[in-house]
Amino acid sequence: MTILPRLAATFCLGLAVLSAPGTGRPATALELGDSGLTLTATPAIASDYLFRGISQTRGRPAMQLTLDLQHESGLYIGAFGTNVAFYGSNARQEVDLLAGYRFAVGDASLDLGGIFYTYPGYDAPQGGYDYNYFELVAKGSYTLDPVKFLGTAAWSPEFYYESGGAVYLEAGADVTLPLDFTLSGRWGYQFIDRNPRYGAPDYANWSVAVSREVFAGFMLSVGYYDTSLSKNDCFAGTKLCDARALVMLSRPF
Repeated sequence: MTILPRLAATFCLGLAVLSAPGTGRPATALELGDSGLTLTATPAIASDYLFRGISQTRGRPAMQLTLDLQHESGLYIGAFGTNVAFYGSNARQEVDLLAGYRFAVGDASLDLGGIFYTYPGYDAPQGGYDYNYFELVAKGSYTLDPVKFLGTAAWSPEFYYESGGAVYLEAGADVTLPLDFTLSGRWGYQFIDRNPRYGAPDYANWSVAVSREVFAGFMLSVGYYDTSLSKNDCFAGTKLCDARALVMLSRPF
């Protein structure tokens, strides 16, 4: 059974590490003396772990942690950890390593970097394929109050399960609403070279979510997520690609 794993992954967690306008620093960060470094740690609890619309925990809850260490120059490194549950696999956790450069061009904020997705403890069966893979990722955002427009492009030379080259494109917007609510929408498309090995055809995914700080810096997000994959196309007839609601509570420190 093949299932697409990914960093993280859900909307509210992404909000916690979004760049502040002009600087690219996380909105909540700990200054590390005079080093020019800031550190953000964001634990989160979610009702599911979705990556590009596909469940990585078979519909079960996920506990996650994002770490982001950024220099005032815009260079950063980071990590993301979560539990996973794949059919027919002993993989139980995902640890992703990130590095890149955040900067501004006029009123636009850009993030150019890479992500290495790893699954510690996973033992590939004889003749099986590797889960680990690498992506180059470019992100951009531009704000015209009350709307922030966002875009993402990712490319992997050898995607999950050794399924060949892959490209992911995503566009979206965050809209600031009264009473400090944020309405977010995303639409993305995943292209994969070797679809039979991956386990599903190329597909679209989309989401709509509402988020708000509920108390003491805790962010609550409630969203609807779906894909264009039918049950027959979804990894040998599983429900991993079905439409579902996702609830997440996170707190950046």
